[in-house]
Amino acid sequence: MIPLTIVIDLNPNIVRIGPLLITWHGVFAVLGIIAAARLGFWLLQKDVPNLTGTGDGLAWMVVLGLVGARLLYVWENFKLFADGQLLRIFALTEGGISQWGGLFGAMAGAYIWARRTKFSYWKMFDAGGPAAMIGLAIGRIGDVINGEHHGSPTTLPWGVEYVNPNTLGEPGKIVHPEVAYEMLLCLLILGAMLPFHRRLKARLPDGALGLIYFAIYGTGRFFLSFVRTDPSVFLGLRQAQLASALMVLAAIIVVPVLLRRASKAAAPAPATPSHV
Repeated sequence: MIPLTIVIDLNPNIVRIGPLLITWHGVFAVLGIIAAARLGFWLLQKDVPNLTGTGDGLAWMVVLGLVGARLLYVWENFKLFADGQLLRIFALTEGGISQWGGLFGAMAGAYIWARRTKFSYWKMFDAGGPAAMIGLAIGRIGDVINGEHHGSPTTLPWGVEYVNPNTLGEPGKIVHPEVAYEMLLCLLILGAMLPFHRRLKARLPDGALGLIYFAIYGTGRFFLSFVRTDPSVFLGLRQAQLASALMVLAAIIVVPVLLRRASKAAAPAPATPSHV
């Protein structure tokens, strides 16, 4: 064992009640959703004072978020479900969700809710940026406990070793605590931007601030994925890196469009000659 190695001997499972297995991953995922909803709706209400139907909105985002998270994970790891194992796609208690799949699914859920309620989707997007950061940070605590997302080997003094018999980590290996890096990334983004959220909102068109949150996170997530052992899926890049690059590219394209539209809308109308 390398000196100062962090040893994690925590059982990722809390209790089994019949067929239901309650895990730390599940507990912190729920807590993350609750925190994200509270922060997101609180920020959204500042822009939409007559905000109603938040329960419906949360349902759309959670359901589609879970579906998206599972589908993207299955796509990335389809070999695990081949050869007659397709029913394992529905074995959610075994673990296996994609963070970006969850985010994209939640974005789709928010869009459906915005269309149904006639609220501005871009205002929701702005509130969703910081909401996602707090939700992801809390959710990653469960990942740190269960060791599911494997980091690459390291000799750094903060490397972690999972030793519990039920761990989803790799016993005997000292690895990067990559999910802890992600948690810190989310907290840093939140700490740096949330205190100025209202001030930035006043200067930017709707949607731009949310895209900036996700673009900064996507940039960090892209580079952090190099210390993960996820399989490469295209051009040597991992699924999370492709999704992160897509999010950053979307922000690079859409933010200038939103700025130009806002600038045109704010421009004074051309003067017309008066009629005598």
